Amino acid sequence: MTGDPAFPPSRDLVDVHLHFVPDVYRQAAVAAGWGTPDGMPGIPPWTEAVMLEMMDRVGIAKGMLSISSPGVFFGDERAARDLSRKVNLEGARLVADRPGRYGLFASLPLPDVDGALSEIEFAFDTLGAEGIYLQSNAGGVYPGDSAFDPVFAELDRRAAVVFLHPTSPWCPCCASRERPLPRPMLEFMFETTRAVTNLVLSGTLDRYRNLKLIVPHAGATLPVLADRIELMTGMIPSSSAIPAAEVIPTLSRLYYDLAGVPVRGLLPALRTFADPERLLYGSDWPHTPTAVVERNRRNLDDVFGEEPGARHAWRSRNAAKLFAQRQEPGR
Repeated sequence: MTGDPAFPPSRDLVDVHLHFVPDVYRQAAVAAGWGTPDGMPGIPPWTEAVMLEMMDRVGIAKGMLSISSPGVFFGDERAARDLSRKVNLEGARLVADRPGRYGLFASLPLPDVDGALSEIEFAFDTLGAEGIYLQSNAGGVYPGDSAFDPVFAELDRRAAVVFLHPTSPWCPCCASRERPLPRPMLEFMFETTRAVTNLVLSGTLDRYRNLKLIVPHAGATLPVLADRIELMTGMIPSSSAIPAAEVIPTLSRLYYDLAGVPVRGLLPALRTFADPERLLYGSDWPHTPTAVVERNRRNLDDVFGEEPGARHAWRSRNAAKLFAQRQEPGR
């Protein structure tokens, strides 16, 4: 089976979950005291040369670049504005240096709404970004909070692709004095679930239907909790701005990347409400080592291998359609 005719058969993946770690970001994070973020040993090493080597080895034709947790906000809004601009300029430089090999999900200095609106304009109109990177919370404020409505209204106006990514919760609830767990093990999955649930139940995704949200890690815990969210919404209607009957249909309109290890348990649950046309490939490199990325890709190939057309869909076709749908403001 061959891939998209635009790509060699051995390199046809479009990776919507590919991180870059420019020096300007690493230096700022370390200086702000975030050199070991999210309970991890440190910020992973990164160079473009090693990233390209990984892409060729795994079969990635194009990678959508984004930074990862903890994002650009370390408690100082002015510094976050400055860092988001520097990160976005560096991402745009990489895209310009290798046309067609990369795309950019631009970072925003949330919770600074005015700064975020300014950066959205710069990212799309000056840098030509293909989408926006949002975290599961910004300084403890979650997407779907009314404070962020102006940001979502502008993203909706631009029919923007929005890539959501988890970060640590702004609370001590996941800390353990004896054996602290790395946040990506558990908390990242619940952070993603909380952020998407808030977007659904606040009515944000119902009001702003032009934006296109990519949910990472095969939906995190949403596939196994979706029915419970629907049930509780029906039992307590005041908890939601939309009726319970709209919860699953709203989730089915979203896009889901397949980063992580979703095959054995999570992917079957996700596919109960996510159309095959809504599934996208994601590596989560360099936070996921290359050998693990390769193994995960092979597992996905095995799962989808016997389904006519499915392999090409999640590897590249769905992403090509998604980014082709983006409209200009004032449409």
